[in-house]
Parts: sequence; C-alpha cells; structure tokens
Amino acid sequence: MASTCTFPLFLSVSLHLFLATFASSSEADILLSFVGSIVDSSSSLSTWSSSSSPCNWTGITCSHADPSTTLLSVTAVDLQSLNLSGEISPSICSLRSLTELNLANNLFNQPIPLRLSECSSLRVLNLSSNLIWGTIPEHISGLSSLRVLDLSSNKVEGKIPESIGLLSTLQVLNLGGNLLSGSLPSPAFKNLTELRVLDLSLNPFLTSEIPPDIWSLEKLERVSLQGCDFYGEIPDGSISGLKKLTHLDLSQNNLTGGVLMLASLKNLVSLDGSQNRLTGPFPDGICNRNNALVTLNLHTNSFNGSLPADSLGQCRSLERFQVQNNEFSGDFPSGVWSLPKIKVIRAENNRFTGEIPELVSMASQLEQIQIDGNGFTGKIPHGLGKVKSLYRFSASMNRLAGEIPPNFCDSPVMSILNLSHNGLSGRIPALQKCRKLVSLSLADNSLTAEIPQSLADLPVLTYIDLSANKLTGSIPQGLQNLKLALFNVSFNQLSGQVPSLLISGLPASSLEGNPGLCGPGLPHACPDQDSSLRHHTGSLAILAPALISIAFGIGLLMFTAGFLVYRKSSKQKTEKITWHSVFFYPLRVTEHDLIAGMNEKSAIQTCGIFGRVYILTLPSGELVAVKKLVNFQNQSPKTLKSDIKMLAKIRHKSIAKILGFCYCDDSIFMIHEYLPGGSLGDLIRQQDFELKWSERLRIAIGVAQGLAYLHKDYVPHIIHRDVRSNNILLDSELRPKLTDVALDRVVGEAAFQTTVASEAASSCYFAPECGYSKRATEQMDVYSFGVLLLELVTGRGADARGESGDSVNILKWVRGKINITNGALVILDTRVSSGCEPEMLGALDIALCCTSVTPEKRPTMPEVVKALQSLSSGSCPQSLGFSSSEEHQLPV
Repeated sequence: MASTCTFPLFLSVSLHLFLATFASSSEADILLSFVGSIVDSSSSLSTWSSSSSPCNWTGITCSHADPSTTLLSVTAVDLQSLNLSGEISPSICSLRSLTELNLANNLFNQPIPLRLSECSSLRVLNLSSNLIWGTIPEHISGLSSLRVLDLSSNKVEGKIPESIGLLSTLQVLNLGGNLLSGSLPSPAFKNLTELRVLDLSLNPFLTSEIPPDIWSLEKLERVSLQGCDFYGEIPDGSISGLKKLTHLDLSQNNLTGGVLMLASLKNLVSLDGSQNRLTGPFPDGICNRNNALVTLNLHTNSFNGSLPADSLGQCRSLERFQVQNNEFSGDFPSGVWSLPKIKVIRAENNRFTGEIPELVSMASQLEQIQIDGNGFTGKIPHGLGKVKSLYRFSASMNRLAGEIPPNFCDSPVMSILNLSHNGLSGRIPALQKCRKLVSLSLADNSLTAEIPQSLADLPVLTYIDLSANKLTGSIPQGLQNLKLALFNVSFNQLSGQVPSLLISGLPASSLEGNPGLCGPGLPHACPDQDSSLRHHTGSLAILAPALISIAFGIGLLMFTAGFLVYRKSSKQKTEKITWHSVFFYPLRVTEHDLIAGMNEKSAIQTCGIFGRVYILTLPSGELVAVKKLVNFQNQSPKTLKSDIKMLAKIRHKSIAKILGFCYCDDSIFMIHEYLPGGSLGDLIRQQDFELKWSERLRIAIGVAQGLAYLHKDYVPHIIHRDVRSNNILLDSELRPKLTDVALDRVVGEAAFQTTVASEAASSCYFAPECGYSKRATEQMDVYSFGVLLLELVTGRGADARGESGDSVNILKWVRGKINITNGALVILDTRVSSGCEPEMLGALDIALCCTSVTPEKRPTMPEVVKALQSLSSGSCPQSLGFSSSEEHQLPV
C-alpha cells in the first residue's frame, strides 16, 4: 500500500518540476529576446543570463499565475531608471502572465510600439520620463485590463484618441508634460468610471473646454489640468459630486498672464491665449459632500465673481488654497481663515474685500498668507499673532486700518512682513520676538512715534522700508550694525544725527524728505558739530593779533610761490576732475584708492567688451572687483545714478551685487562683490577642465534662476543682453552669479548697440535676430543661455579651436555632429561620469530648444528652470538637485 501511494506522488512532483522548468525556460527566452533590442550602457542587466532562473534577474518579479499550482510565472518587469535605450520590443507580450511593464526614466527614443496592445493581461504600463514621441495609437484600447497608463514627461503629440475611453478599468491616466494638442474627446471620459487620477498638465497645445463628463467621475481623487490651454466656464454644481477629491489644480491656463512650466520643451511655440482661458465664477459645492480636499489651486486664470463661501468653509482637510492672479471679487470666504489644517492662503491680485477675522487664531498650522493687491479693510486681528507657525504675512496695497497689534510678530519663525500701502496708524510694535525676521516693509502708511530700538536686536533683519509715514525722533544707532541691503526711511519727520555707517553704506534717497536729519554728506550739519566749531573759534580769538601778523607773512610767501607755480602749470590741465561716488554698502574707499589700485598687476585675464576688470584690496582688507567702463556715451548724472541704483536693488543669489560706483565726465567705475572662483568661461577653457556633471547642472540651474528672476520677478523686468560664460562668475563653492546685468542702461543704448554690433557677427552667443531687430527681447537672453548650456554639456568653449586651428562656432559644431553621426552621445563631454548620460542628453535637448532659430519656439527662462530641475533625478552619481519650493529671493 505504501509503494502504491508513493509512486503517484513522486510522479506528480516530477511533473510539476518539469512544467516549472519548461515555463521558466520559455519565459527566459522571451525576456532575452526582449532585451536583445535594448542598449544597456551601464550593464544594469548583467544578471540576465540563461544559466539562472529569470525570477532571479534584475527587475523581474515572479508569482503564482494560477493559485491552484506551484508554478511561478513572470508577472512584472520593472526596469525604471537603468539608463536603458534602444527599442522596446513587443515580444515582451509573449509573457502571458505579465501584468506590469515599467520602463520609466530611461532613454527610449521611439514611438509607442503599436503591438504593445497585444499585452492583453497588462494592468500597469509606465513609459514616463523617456524620449517617446509620436501619437497615442488607437490600438491602445486593446489593453482592456489596464489600470495604470503613464506616458508623462515625454514628447507625445497629437490628439488623445477616443479609443482611450474603452479602457473602462483605468484608474490612473497620466499624460502630463507632453505636446498633446487639439481638444479633449468628450465622450471618451464618460466611460472611465474607475478613474482616480487624471493628469493632463503641462500640455501647452491642449486647447479645449474641460469636458463636463470629467466632473461626473465620482471616484476621482486627483485632477491636474494646470499649464494647458483650457478655456471656458466650469458649470455650476458640476464639482459637487466628487466626494473623494483631494487635489484639484486648474492653474495657469491663462496663457496671457501665466507661465507654463514644461519638463519637455522641444518645438515649443508662442500661443495666443487671449481668448483661451478659464473664466466665469468658480462653482459651488466642492466641499458640501467632500471633506477630503487638500489642495485647491486656481491661480493665474480669469475666474471672476465671488467664491462659494459656505462650501469652502467646510473644507476641513484643506491645506493649500491658491487663487491668486484672477478676477475674483466680493468678500473673501471667511471660513477659509480658520480651517484647522490650512497652511497656505494665496489670494493676491484679485478684487477681494472683507476683513481678516479674529478666528484666524484657530488656523494653528498656517504658514503663509499673501493677499496683496486687493481691497481688504478693517484692523489686523490680535488672533494673527497667536499663529506660531506663520513665516510670511504679505498684505500690501489694501485698505487695512488701525494700529498694528503688539503681538503681531510673536511667531518665532516669522521672516517676511509686508504691510506697505495701507492706512495703518499708531506706533510700530517692538517686534522683539521676531528673531528670524528678514524683511519688514511698512511703507506708505500713517505710522507715528519713533522707530523701535528693538529692531537693531533682530539678527537677520536685512530689508527695512518705513518710508512715507509720519515717524518722528531719531534713527536708532544700533541699526548701523545690521547687514542691511535696504534701509528706507524717506519722507517721514525724523530728526537728529544719522548713524555714520548708514550714511556711508546707503543711498541718500533713503533719507530724503526728513529735513530734521543731519550728518556728513546731508544737507544739514548736526548742531553739535557747529557748536564745536564755535568753541574752537572763541579760543582762537584771544591769540588773534599775533596770529594775524604771522598769517600775513606766511600768506605773502605762499602767494609768491603760488603765483610761480600757477604760471608753470597754466598750460597744463586747467580743470580739476570732479568725482562723484555712490556706495550701496559701507565701503571705506576713495576714488584715489581705486585709481591707484587699477594697474596691470590687479587686472584679471577676462576682459569684457565694455571694459577691463580689476581686483582691488581695500584699506579694510576686503577684496572687490572694479570694472572701468569704456565705450559709453555721456549721460546726465541724474539718469546714470537712477539706472545704477535700480540695478543695485537686485537681490538674488545668482546675481552679483553692485556695491557702489564712482563717476566723472569721462569714466565710470562699477564696484562689484569679489568672487574668488573667476569666470565660468576661463574655467571651461582650461586644459584640465574636469568639472563633475552635478556641479555643471547646479551652475546651469543657478544661471537660469537668475535670468528668470530678471525676466519675470524683478520690477521693472530686465533683459541681460550679454549672457556669456565670461559674464558668469563663481564663488568659492562654484555657485554662479551673473554679472554685467543690463549694461545698456549704464553705458547708454547707442553706445551699447555700437559696441555689441562690432562683435555680434562673430559671436555665437547672439541670436540671429540681433542683426535686424531693433528691440531687445527675453528670447535673445534665452538663446545666449542655450549656447552657455552647450558649453557645459560638451566641455568646449563657445569659440573653441577646431582641428585646423580656426575658431569653431559651438552651435554649428554640435548640430554638425548630430547630423553626421545621427546620435547625440558623441556630443557629450567624455570627462563626465558615464552614469550621467540621461541628464546630459536632457540638458542638450533643452539647449537646442533655447537656440532655436525661430524666437517664438524658444522656451521662457522659468520653463527652462523647471526643465533643468527635472533632470536632477538622482540617477547620475553625486547628482545635486534644487527643490522647486526653494525661496530664490526675498521680496521687500
């Protein structure tokens, strides 16, 4: 009996082992066939070998396809972020149990394979963050079991096919960051009843009304439609059925006022969005039946009317409320102020009215409030001072009145306070608890009494604007010990002696409009100085008779000697040069120091087209860079000072500071902060240039952020006009700073045009339209930045020498190499780690977009910043990144 039972059991086990081995062998052949068309430059798939089971290979997951057996089958292939390229072979569909295929974040450069629709058992298809191009095939409907379709961050174009509506089991549809166009297929979305995540964001050519069927998908949790060209109104009550909605982002669909952030920028063109924008009132009901909403982002559209106050007041889970840059009006929803989880309230640049209620104290997690440019009235509530997490409160250009509460700045993390251009009265509170306060702007109010002495005790206070008030008393002496980049108390009723360091380190305009102020260089000398002078005069009166006799004799001798000297020098220079100096920082230097120090020894190698740069050591031991400008036209002193002061107010981590300037009739000396790393151009041209890609990318991001700030954030907007690697200086940690910003405003437009025209023909930094356009544009700066980015990617200077010894235009060299070799890898600097090709190729793509011959096809600098930041994915060794939420500058 025992032998009778044992034999069938042995046979059964043997049969299972045979079938498992057969299945494993068959699946191994399929996978090896699939990988045969893939280029694995990093040897990431070295474990894929016929000598082992595929279940042990990199990226392969096996499980029991049939629970009733012990047979293992390949169910998932996850090869994301492995630096793979080549072709995606549809042979992978021969794996009958395959439910997941993830090839995200690689370098596949091809259309979506049509035969992937044969993978009928697929539930997850992720091809995101590759170089996939072409259209979405109609055959996509063959993936009838699909639950996740992610094609984001590619170059997919054309219309979304109606057949996508046949994927009735789809839960995640992510097509964001592509080049999709046309209108949305309205009927298709009606069938996607299982959809939880819909992301069509950052498709600038997607011009459509939002299909009402989207709002009927009751299982939706995240809807991301920002950065497209959607227009029209959202029907009233349409959103009320979305009970599980946590994230709704409709921002930046107003192309005339918004900034599109694209991860893929190729073929970007300028669009006229004057008629295409989201408008009308925002519908009611978003939180009537839904308490899950975390993010509501409607900013930079043309929404109007009043917001649904009752519904928004019920959003108990809401953390981010962003409706800025619209046309909303009426009372601001009062319930939003006291939501228990709210962190960010941004409503600037609308027409809201109403008051900030005392109940704001209940918003215990509130971090940021920006309501500038509205019509808010009433007093600032005491409850605001009870919010200990608040780090920014900005409410300028409203109609707030009354006194500033004494506890207003009790938050230990408060950094930015802006209450300028309101109707506030009373005294400025002590603000003693604001130890992290960086910026304080109370300008253009009716504040009275004295400037609090306690401001001098705030260690990081950098920006103070108290201008256009009714402040009295003297300026606290301790303020001169702060490292102030801005101190403006003009047009008050201040009196007394101004602290000496404030006079020497800041422009006189910061003190004007206060007739009672006195001190060196001001219109009025201080009384104690006059009385001291009178005391010494009285003492001398006793000795007057004797002194007169002595003085007469000495005077007679001096007159004779002076007459002889005058006759000798009468044919020499008859007019003494009159120098004028303006310092924005406390520099202890004279014009004589500058002139004496500018010699061949102090001159640096790089010389700009407008003058030479010298590195000088001040008497204090501090190093500064002084640029002596040549080739400039005479401008009025008033215009010159106004333009340079405007440039000196620029505050950005990627822009070199202007410390001051000196000028006379024929010379201008610009004084800049000293940066020990020299210029990027000199660094690239070194024979042993071997900068890591992480550092190159960091430099590129920094320069792009600086230009984006000049183009979009700084007021008035500024065009650099001479972006090149020689005008990028590096500090000791190789962090970049733009210099020579807007020199056309200093040397004069005519002189700038004449100087630039002489080298525009030979310099590859200048956009083609510079030869015929009379108006400078942001697109010209973008083109120049693209050339600079090519230098970082290739490791070659913009005017490097070719094999024949002649200067070779880097743009022509890059395009020639690509055309000849039909590939971009040969362009990359071989001195960079081999694991960085994906990021470098992405940067190359951005550079080529920036240097498009057609200006309208170039991206904006904010778009470039976003694209460069997206490259820093961590796949490159020692890769550094920049958080998109990082503060790049502090508004004042």
